[in-house]
Formats: sequence, structure tokens, C-alpha cells
Amino acid sequence: MSEFLSFAWELLSKVVYNVVAVFASILNLLVFGWVDYFNIFLSYFKSFDIPGKIGAVVLFALLVAIPVLIAIILVRRWKLHADLKRDSSDNKTLYREIGRLNKQVLDLMDEKNKLLALKVNAMGGTQRIPYMGASALTDEHVPTVANVLGKASAGGEGEVVPGVVAGSASLSLDGDSVSGAAAAMAKATVEAKTLAEEKEISLANRFPKLSLVDLKYRDWQPPVYDDAITLEHFVEGYREFACSELGLYYSPEIVRRYVAGMAASKLLILEGISGTGKTSLPYSFSRYVDNPATIVSVQPSFRDRTEVLGYFNEFSKRFNETEFLRALYEAGLRQDPSFIVLDEMNLARVEYYFAEILSVLEMPSHDEWVLELVPTAWDGDPKGLHDGKITLPDSLWFVGTANNDDSTFTITDKVYDRAIPIELNERADAFECPHHERVHVTSEHLQYLFQKAKVEHVISEDVLEKMHKLDQYLQTRFRLAFGNRIIKQMYDFIPVYVACGGTELGGMDYIIARKVLKKFESMNVSFVRDEMTGLIDYIEKTFGEGGLPDSVSYLLRIQNMY
Repeated sequence: MSEFLSFAWELLSKVVYNVVAVFASILNLLVFGWVDYFNIFLSYFKSFDIPGKIGAVVLFALLVAIPVLIAIILVRRWKLHADLKRDSSDNKTLYREIGRLNKQVLDLMDEKNKLLALKVNAMGGTQRIPYMGASALTDEHVPTVANVLGKASAGGEGEVVPGVVAGSASLSLDGDSVSGAAAAMAKATVEAKTLAEEKEISLANRFPKLSLVDLKYRDWQPPVYDDAITLEHFVEGYREFACSELGLYYSPEIVRRYVAGMAASKLLILEGISGTGKTSLPYSFSRYVDNPATIVSVQPSFRDRTEVLGYFNEFSKRFNETEFLRALYEAGLRQDPSFIVLDEMNLARVEYYFAEILSVLEMPSHDEWVLELVPTAWDGDPKGLHDGKITLPDSLWFVGTANNDDSTFTITDKVYDRAIPIELNERADAFECPHHERVHVTSEHLQYLFQKAKVEHVISEDVLEKMHKLDQYLQTRFRLAFGNRIIKQMYDFIPVYVACGGTELGGMDYIIARKVLKKFESMNVSFVRDEMTGLIDYIEKTFGEGGLPDSVSYLLRIQNMY
């Protein structure tokens, strides 16, 4: 046993000695050894030349920096630890204060509920506060005691409603009053039920706006549609309506182009200087067909499809719906033409935020005009959505207004090729007209009128031959051709333009100027300037002098720009 104790003593003492030696070495290295280091430095420093002295100073400075750096690190760690400990203490105090404030808030809310209950009891539970949320879509009013009884009290609260004897056990009502009160009560019951459904939808549905549109059109009765109207009367009726009802004046030529543009494309672009009625034209036209347009103000921040269609919020599990999406969905529930106006559409790049809709509209089959909103369907989704997808209705047109200034982007050829541009650079003169009411026409009948115009006003062979010659000239001199899309739009545009009261050459003139010659604006400046005169001469030779006045005027304007 004594031998083991000797072994343990010797072993442990050696370990302790080595540990002490380590700490002593560290102290000598960082603290006590600096006297020896400095003596060595002085003993050699005097014998060094200039480079040697510089090197010695640098080396000694590095040796001094090491313990100083270690000391700074240790001090900062200690200070950080002290700050964290102090913050932890402060946080505990803050949490206790927050808990106390939360309890006070709950107490105040409980007190408020008690006061509201006392107020309702004092009112007899018969008055209701109107719900002015999404139910505003229905344009209905919440029933009150007055409109349920069909009477409006002109006096104060103490005035007795006629037919009700205060303090009496019987009622003195005639037959008409009873039936009127019963009808009003039935209406109030329906309204109350509708309000309850709206509240339930807003709380439980991931598409609350679209579901409210379903509720709005659940019992909607369409008007009696006019299936006998012609395109010429349709156009002239709009001019008279805009003049007599809204005080807006448009020339017959502008209205013809607008209606013919509807036949050629689902996207119309209205360009021109401010104050010429670009936004008022589609708005008043939609009022004419008794289906007011939805105006969407384009913002410079628009970057992709979510700006117009919205997006699904994974956090709230709801779809952030836009007015654009609501109008698009509502158009699918109506038979008459619908319009969505993209006001100042080129404040952002149209080919970015509207790209998907432009591509879908190019699909040959209407069954392919589908946009995906969410990947899967949920129970309670709006009836018009199928597997999370929405269909672009054939009764819907998009109308964009555009200004060309420093604050806007240039509309690219990709967008122009798919649209029908209409320029409004001057206001029409005021004129006298008879009063004209709104018209009710279905989109299907309007499409029928467009197809009928294509049969009755087929483009003549003479005009087609001249167009072919101009196409060959443009290909030879400018490497510019009538594309397939432009040819199709021309065949759709010109017959409707003629049916609205225009001429065949007038319709072709407009399409050539706005769809073909517009591409000169992006060509080489000097080349266009040198060849423009020859093109103008060729147009007047082929179509006759003054045959295409709009195209010639457009070319002269481009030539003057350069």
C-alpha cells in the first residue's frame, strides 16, 4: 500500500508541476519575459545597420501586438457577456410589463362588450349597423325598422308611426298596409340572409371577392336584349348616347375604328395627347351597353402577372384578388360585352405584366383561353373556377390607354402586332343630337354581326391586288412585309368598318398606317428618310392620288421627324 501511495504521489506531483510550469511559461511569455526581450533587443540594436534596425523594430512591434490583441479580445468578450447579462435582466422586466398591459387590454375589451350589450338591450335589439364590406357589390341596403314597416318617421323618437297605436293591445292596419309590411318584411329577411352569407364567405373562402360575385349573380335576371340592331345603328346610337347622356363627342370615324377594332382583336390601344377622351371612350361605350367598365390604373411597379391577376398567400391561405381578376371573373357570368380599361398601360412594360394574357389570346381555340390561378381546387372555390383555373370569356375586351412621354415605356412591336391601335389626337366638335337610351345587346349577337359583315362586305379583288403589290414593294425596298397576323386582322377589320358606315379603302388605309408603316419608326434614320418619298409616290400611283390619305400623312410625319 505504501508503494502505491508513493506511485500516486510521484505521478500527481509531476502532473501538477507540469500544469504550473505551463501557466508559468505563459506568464513569462506574455508578462514577465518582456524585460529579457527588451534587453536582447537593445544588445543587438546598436550593432545593426539601417535595414537591420528597421527589421528589428518591425519584429519587436509584432511581438508587442500579439499580447495586446489577446488582451483586447478578452476585454471585449467580457464586456459582451456583461451586456448580455444586463439585457436578459431588462427583458424579463419588459416581459412582465407586456403581460400586465395585455391583461389591461383584455379587461377593457370585456368592459366594452358589456357596454355594447347594455346599449343593444336599451335599443330593444331592433337596430342594426350596416355591413359595408364586400357586400357593397350587391348595391343593397341593410333593413331598418322604418323601411321594414314601409314608413319614414319625419319627427323625433317620440313620434308614433301611423297605424300603430301606442299603449294599445291591438293594431289598426288596413289591408294594403298589412300586405306592404309583409312584403317589406320578406325583403328584409332575404337581405339579412344575404348579409349573413356574405359574412360567411368573407371569413371561410380563399376567393372572397369572386365568391361574392357568384352571390351577386345567383338570382340575377338579364335584361331583354335587342337582337335586331345593325352595326351602323349601333355606332350612331353610341354617338348620340355619349352626347346626350354624358356630354362626350366623338367623330363617326373614331367610333367605326373602335367597333371594327373589337372585331379584329381583344386588345385595343388608345393613343394620343392628353384630354382627347382616351379613357372616356371605353368607359362611355361600356355605359352604352349597360355594363360599366372596370378601370385599372397601371403602376410603374407592375412587373409580372401577379400585379393584375393576384397571387395565393401561403401564410393566410387566401388568394390576394385584384379588381382586374374580379372584373375578368364577372365578365364570364354576363352575356353582354365587358371591358377592362388599363389606364396609362405603358407606365410599366406591357410585355412583362400582360405577357401571359397576350399569349393566351393567341390560342386558336377558345377552349385554350385558360389562366391558372392556383394548382388545385378546394371545396368552396367559386363556381366559375375549374381545377384552380379561370377562362377568359369571349365577351371580354381589354382597352389600354397610352401616352408617349418621358415617364412611359415604348410599347413594343410584340404588343402592337396583337392589338388594334387607335389614335385620338384631336377632340371632335360638339353637335346636337336626340336623346338616346342605353342598348342591351349580347356579345354573341355582336359577334354574329361581325361575322355577317364579313359575308356581306367581302374585300374586293381589286383592293386585295393593290394590297399585294404594296406588300411586294415593301418587301423589296424595306424588307418589311404584311405578317399573317396583320392579314387576318385586316380581313376582320375592313368588313366591319364598312358595315359601320366606312369605306373599303378607308379601312385598309387605317390598318396599313397603324399596323405596317408604324414599323418605320424603329428603322435606320437616314435609310428611311431617303426612301420615304419613293414610297409615297408608289402608294399614290397604285391606289390613286388621295387613295390612302392616312398612310401618306403618317409617312410625311415620320419623314419630318427625321
